[in-house]
Amino acid sequence: MTTTVDPTAPATAAEQFAMRRQSPVQRVQQLLHAHPSISPLLVLVISGIVFTLLNDRFAQPSTMGIILQQTAVIAALAIGQTLVILTAGIDLSVGAIAILATLFSANLAVKQNVPGLIAVLIGVAVGVIAGYINGSLVTRLNLPPFIVTLGTLSIFTAIALLYSGGQQVGRRQMPDSLNWAGTPIQFGDFRITTGVIVVVVLALVMAFVLSQTTWGRHVYAVGNDADAARLVGIRVDRVLLSVYTVAGLIYGITAWVQIGRSGTASANAIVDANLDSITAVVIGGTSLFGGRGAIIGTLLGALIVGVFRIGLSIAGVDDQWRVLATGLLVIIAVSIDQWIRKVKS
Repeated sequence: MTTTVDPTAPATAAEQFAMRRQSPVQRVQQLLHAHPSISPLLVLVISGIVFTLLNDRFAQPSTMGIILQQTAVIAALAIGQTLVILTAGIDLSVGAIAILATLFSANLAVKQNVPGLIAVLIGVAVGVIAGYINGSLVTRLNLPPFIVTLGTLSIFTAIALLYSGGQQVGRRQMPDSLNWAGTPIQFGDFRITTGVIVVVVLALVMAFVLSQTTWGRHVYAVGNDADAARLVGIRVDRVLLSVYTVAGLIYGITAWVQIGRSGTASANAIVDANLDSITAVVIGGTSLFGGRGAIIGTLLGALIVGVFRIGLSIAGVDDQWRVLATGLLVIIAVSIDQWIRKVKS
């Protein structure tokens, strides 16, 4: 009589034995590595509970609406930043690209009498071109993303100032199509704007693309190990170029949201956008070393920053302490990332 042995049984038994030998801490590490959005979700929930206990005004619908409105622009920029960081890069020009796009859209509509919708599309195209320039410098000249985007940060800022003459364009000067993202949506005391809806839709689309398409899998593969990705036939340079270009597209769309949010197109808007977008991505569980992270985590990271700023403000905490709290969050998030990376398997 012949006995058939399942070749997978020993491996399965070995895996089960290894799992039993793991300590609770190691199991937590494995869980957080597999699901990087868990830790920011826990931070968001706990901080919400704490701030509500400190002041019950925090949990009111009006406060929730303010948090969503204030984090919409940074969350949108952070979506583009997430794509870049997933490839083990970084983009320091996010704010400069968004400002450049806002000024082009607004000035074309107001000074050149370009129809509002076309002006918006041109602004988005400016973002795409800027992202393509970043990607080209990274892939074709083989320059580090940090150096490239540090340089283009100054270049795009200078172009924006030269084009606009350093002057801002106000809401009343712009056509309705440019201000559309600031249209209020009211549900009782809960109030958001159409710009918030745009950001949510953008996040859903990019989350689907990253998780369900070949391009998304290639982005993660390049971030995990670019050399290994090349060996399996992935055209790494093409993926990187597309990532920076898509990120530029997102920054261009964000420019439209920013005009609706602030009601102006100004070179002095969102001055902290570069650091804030990186902060949201890091707190959201995306690894600065690439290859691990998700859009949902980035949204949670942006909300955490917004919750801390509003929550500490309602609690009567001084502005300097709010900045300190954000800095501590970043350091803690990076430390957790380093800890998780030590136990990948």
